[in-house]
Amino acid sequence: MFADNLKSLPKVSHLDAIQLIGEGSEPVATIENKPGQAGSLAVYNHLAQVFGAINAEAAKRGLEIYAEHTEDARLNAGKHPNIDRLIAIAEADAPALRVKHVFAV
Repeated sequence: MFADNLKSLPKVSHLDAIQLIGEGSEPVATIENKPGQAGSLAVYNHLAQVFGAINAEAAKRGLEIYAEHTEDARLNAGKHPNIDRLIAIAEADAPALRVKHVFAV
């Protein structure tokens, strides 16, 4: 289950956000450290630490971490944009994303 998987990931209290950088230099998305996004922040932070970027291999691992939410995202496109992004990278050859950490002050 996602809640159990989340407990095993590194803490993110030191982060304000993560910016996802596409092929250009501008962020394509920001995941903030706030209710409703903190779990995704932890997932993406972990993937960046392990894989160095959100590439196809990282995206597949992320979909495993999201567990039951991945299936819900597949059934309800747009409901879980952070999971939708991983599905696109893992399964639809969307380009990999670089990760920029925004540290808390």
